[in-house]
Amino acid sequence: MANDYPIGIFDSGVGGLTVAKELIRQLPAEDIVYFGDTARVPYGIKSKETVIRFSIENILFLLKQSVKLICVACNTVSSVALPVIKNHFRAPIVGVLTPAVREAVYATQNKRIGVIGTPSTIKSHSYENLIKEFDPEIKVFSAATPLFVPLVEEGWINTPVTKDVARKYLEPLIKKNVDTLILGCTHYPLLKSVLQEVLGRKVTLIDSAKQVGMEVKKMLVSENLLSSTKKGKARFYVSDNPEWFTNLAERFLGYPVKDVSKAELS
Repeated sequence: MANDYPIGIFDSGVGGLTVAKELIRQLPAEDIVYFGDTARVPYGIKSKETVIRFSIENILFLLKQSVKLICVACNTVSSVALPVIKNHFRAPIVGVLTPAVREAVYATQNKRIGVIGTPSTIKSHSYENLIKEFDPEIKVFSAATPLFVPLVEEGWINTPVTKDVARKYLEPLIKKNVDTLILGCTHYPLLKSVLQEVLGRKVTLIDSAKQVGMEVKKMLVSENLLSSTKKGKARFYVSDNPEWFTNLAERFLGYPVKDVSKAELS
């Protein structure tokens, strides 16, 4: 039965595990197949054409696992490639931008939204353009925050160094009086406590992982594709270095991951 097919998730590396964690939490009966393209990370420095090609190859791998829905847990792919790859496949595909933007537009009170992300995501203006589609009156202030990714992967979550970097990055947004901040990278939810401390409690943080989980659940309900099993399982694949992925996965998921498989992309 298609209902009992797994949900497919792909990312350029480990960041998409924040999305996987939310899907497991919100949809505990669903099987998950996660693919991290660790051989070709990072995507943020690649051309649009290359990101599209990588994304198509990743989706083809997931379709071989008989997934019923594909979640693109990568802001770079969602920013520069999603409209193109959606036209290549019949399977439902969910990105990380629209769910986060929809929630941010709903949350802002003063119509001043901040966006933080990798340089490629910010340079694409994808969040800004989509926010303007929802509400042209909203002012968007963006900041590239590239050091957050290595800090998260090093496990430097609540260190003085991370707090100093956050203050430096967020100071321009604080001066712009944003009341809502989109975390435009799937690594960033691990820094929520630090970001909230720097910004203050009056600023609402929009966690794209949480919003994507809600979007996937809504889509499965509308398509009548919810699983009939009682307890789902998760499988993890990478294109290179399973040991590196395994070591980081526990930090993102909160529990150890075993038997990460190396996948061959054709």
